[in-house]
Amino acid sequence: MTRLLTTRAPDDDPVCRYGYDLDELREHVTTIVSALPERCRMFYAMKANSAAPILRTLAPLVAGFEVASGGEVAKARATGDDVTILFGGPVKTDREIADALRAGVARFHVESLLELHRIDAVARAADVTAEVLLRVNLAGPFPTATLAMAGRPTQFGIDESVLADAVTTARSLPHLRLAGFHLHSLSNNLSADAHLELLRLYRDTVTAWEAEFGLRCEVLNVGGGIGVNYADLDAQFDWPRFAEGLAELVTTFPKHWREIDFECGRYLVAACGRYAVEVLDVKRNHGVDYALVRGGTHHFRLPVSWQHSHPFTVVPMERWPSGMPRPATDGPVTVVGELCTPKDVLARDVPGRIRAGDVLVFSHAGAYGWEISHHDFLSHPHPEQVFVGDQATSSASRIV
Repeated sequence: MTRLLTTRAPDDDPVCRYGYDLDELREHVTTIVSALPERCRMFYAMKANSAAPILRTLAPLVAGFEVASGGEVAKARATGDDVTILFGGPVKTDREIADALRAGVARFHVESLLELHRIDAVARAADVTAEVLLRVNLAGPFPTATLAMAGRPTQFGIDESVLADAVTTARSLPHLRLAGFHLHSLSNNLSADAHLELLRLYRDTVTAWEAEFGLRCEVLNVGGGIGVNYADLDAQFDWPRFAEGLAELVTTFPKHWREIDFECGRYLVAACGRYAVEVLDVKRNHGVDYALVRGGTHHFRLPVSWQHSHPFTVVPMERWPSGMPRPATDGPVTVVGELCTPKDVLARDVPGRIRAGDVLVFSHAGAYGWEISHHDFLSHPHPEQVFVGDQATSSASRIV
């Protein structure tokens, strides 16, 4: 993979390339899914990376796809007529709801009382019944994680204080079927013990709701939120520990909870992706050394979005035009892209020797990289996309 990532294309333009190892992805996800106890199912949150080869690789491994737009519904359905699709997201248009029903979406995660009425109206027009979960913004408190999705003001979910109204509405609308609840309260959680603590909170909360509202929850969706440690790649979420604790915890869940659904994105696909960029210049400004690369946050926005220095390795390259000066630094160095903004930073104050012409390979770039980036800012060329493995159309499938 390293050679594939660092070799210049036939046009001899500087290296700027995403590479995805689909066999590595398959092995990782197979290990995760196989450790889940009975009743627990893993869905893939497509927002992390919706590239077709990624989806083709994951489709036979996971229980289905969690999507958040009509476009993602179409991408998910393109992987097969039998793929199970869950439709979430804080805003759904009437057209998206109608298209989702025609596409056979299994379930909607509903985020407001108005949305309940809108889905019911669209389902009535289509003469079908839509199965729904109520996404609830719990009051908390929760274990510590990188990003809180509930327990504070956000645009996500139904405020727990008005849940009684939502339950009454969902049960009264004739073209809806309330199957349970969706609880996604944390993002990028790195602690297996904290995640088990969160699930115990979910168990106790939903059990209390069943008693309060006189209902039986069939499906509990616990969201994703399992993270990737970009600061220390050797200290990742302990999945075996989590799976062992989950197997014990699930035995305390009511028997009529037929499904406990997870919908992970980042944790499934981050490690299979790499972003390789060539260093075009090295210079010093006001006491700081900079490595300027072909690429940047318009391709790989994750580091600036999460405000971290993304891990990379330096691949020394001996090619260099004769007679041309070759600036270098022994660090610390800040890696920046080609955009006309000081915010275009991929890593900051990193030790190590870097020369102009070397290639930097950023690891764990398979999630929230290309997908969330502002691709056309300054109209620079897009990076090459390379997929390697059985689900690629060839041994090295290139999509530009």
